[in-house]
Amino acid sequence: MERLACGYGLVEGPVWVPGRGLMFSDVLGGGVHCLSADGAVTTVFPHRRGIGGIALHADNGLVVGGRNIAFKSFDGGDTVVLLDRDPEHGTVGFNDLTTDEAGRIYVGSLGSPVFEEGEQLPGNLHVIDLDGSARIVAEDLLLTNGLGFSPDGKTLYHSDSRRQTVHRYDVLENGDLGPKRTFATLDDGASDGLAVSADGAVWVAVAGGGCVAVFEPDGSLRRRIAVPMPMCTSVCFGGDDLTDLYIVTGSDGVEGDREGSVFLERVGVAGLRVPVAHVALA
Repeated sequence: MERLACGYGLVEGPVWVPGRGLMFSDVLGGGVHCLSADGAVTTVFPHRRGIGGIALHADNGLVVGGRNIAFKSFDGGDTVVLLDRDPEHGTVGFNDLTTDEAGRIYVGSLGSPVFEEGEQLPGNLHVIDLDGSARIVAEDLLLTNGLGFSPDGKTLYHSDSRRQTVHRYDVLENGDLGPKRTFATLDDGASDGLAVSADGAVWVAVAGGGCVAVFEPDGSLRRRIAVPMPMCTSVCFGGDDLTDLYIVTGSDGVEGDREGSVFLERVGVAGLRVPVAHVALA
């Protein structure tokens, strides 16, 4: 396993953008950064903290999470809010997100701030449809995290970190979801970000467990990939043939608070392309 970049507080939201490289956020230090094929890291969007999820948008920009779900253009200009927080109704912010083949955005909301002590209130899972409207499609998520679709698009996988569980939902034609069911449960850490490979396996970052757990489509464990830092926060596939597994980490569990890193493991299994978002911006 190769370390490609380090010096961050808490790396999250990795997504492969063809022609640009690996985009990722630093939740604590702020900003969206890009690791190019030549190993150089540039800052794409500075300052914004709390970004747990990122997706490419068809209008030459990124969809980012955090205090709201927003579109930020690579060309500059005003940020467009796609889904805002609503503390009065139990939404204080948003975490990880993904997209389906139609270009809808699926994103989990937070019922309580992640880094505050006290009672942790559950959040929900929302879908932002192509016309920009949003609705709740699943409830009762103590700490919403990684999201990813099966190769046929008929199943959505979803991490609930505080329950150390990956759930699965049947996906309906209109983007709604069937009942939440348990796909896999972890006993050595929290289920965090995830990615799905072309063979249907689900690759789950185990926060606090220092590994990536790979599950077969039936939920049985295929293998574990050791990561040299305990706070393994997310994964994504990248590279020209999508056989490079990018693994990102936070600084917890090691000396220093700027040790969050990006690692590369060549796994020989192709990942699924994450679709581009097509939700309306106005």
